[in-house]
Amino acid sequence: MDCRVVVEAAVPVYDVETADEAVRIAISKTGEMLNPDLNYVEIEMGSRVSPDGKELPPAFIAADEALVALELQMDVFNVDREEHASRIVRKEIGQRLRNIPLKVLNVEEIDADETDGKTSRTNSG
Repeated sequence: MDCRVVVEAAVPVYDVETADEAVRIAISKTGEMLNPDLNYVEIEMGSRVSPDGKELPPAFIAADEALVALELQMDVFNVDREEHASRIVRKEIGQRLRNIPLKVLNVEEIDADETDGKTSRTNSG
């Protein structure tokens, strides 16, 4: 089975003034930590929701420091089940993003048609 796994990362950023600046720096910082080994991981701005359901910006800023919610998406191939895919992604990404909390948001099985033309990655866990 092949799966697409999305994890949320809480990335700290320092010396920022705006949420947009914090997001840009967090994406760049995360990309540097993942490359070149995991250059196929897609990095996107995360979404946050307040307890009452109101949409919040992806960055929380206090005292010129920010905590930014990012979503990282990775495809894994030849796994036994969705839980196995989650463990592989958390291990592979977690090894490169030291001291950054990760939470699995979504795991979905993907068809072979969706992976055609993409670089094949062999994963073990």
